[in-house]
This record gives sequence, structure tokens and C-alpha cells, in this order.
Amino acid sequence: MARIAGVDLPRRKPTWVALTYIYGIGKTTAERICAEAQVDGRTRVDSLTDEQVVRLRQVITESYRVEGDLRRDVSMSIKRLMDLGTYRGLRHRRSLPVRGQRTHTNARTRKGPRRQAIKKKK
Repeated sequence: MARIAGVDLPRRKPTWVALTYIYGIGKTTAERICAEAQVDGRTRVDSLTDEQVVRLRQVITESYRVEGDLRRDVSMSIKRLMDLGTYRGLRHRRSLPVRGQRTHTNARTRKGPRRQAIKKKK
């Protein structure tokens, strides 16, 4: 089993697909990494040699910010916005959509489940 950037890659998937399981690597980046490491992206992960895995790991650590470092950078950017008191920071703090979406209706993913109105007994 190939372990890159702290993530166990799925064995039966092509290399470029398996690389997308790493946070911060999408389809285009995965294909670019395979090209830089001189590994065929269509090769299944379980048939990669140790040398190929080492080359992939080396390319990723040298050229890309992934997993923990990237998550930390994103969270620090959001925290900075909240500390500065920007509009985007306030939206993050209140768990509302940040990019100008409608909130009167919709936005349930960001706002969470509807809260029931409490009715007073007479």
C-alpha cells in the first residue's frame, strides 16, 4: 500500500485518481505530478514500484502544499478574516454563506437544519 503525505492511497485505482484522495490535489494537479515523477497515471497503485512511489512522494513534498500544511493555511486565513472583522469574516463566524448567496430561503447546507419555532402554551 502506497502512503503519501500521510494518506493511504486506494490500491485498485489508477495513480492519478488515487492522488486526488490527498487534500489539495485535484485532477489536473495529479496528472501534472505523475508527469513530473515520470509515472504513467493509468498505472494502478498496487502495481507501482517502490522507486515510483518514492518519486511521487518527492515531487509532492518539494512542489506542493498538501494535507496538514494546507489545512492550517486555510484555517489561518479564515481566522485572520474573522479577527480583522471583515464582512467575509463575520459571515464565517455566523456560519452563513460567504460568497453572496441568497439566504432568505436555501443555504441549508451552511446554516444547518431548520430550527423549530417554539409555541407558547396558553
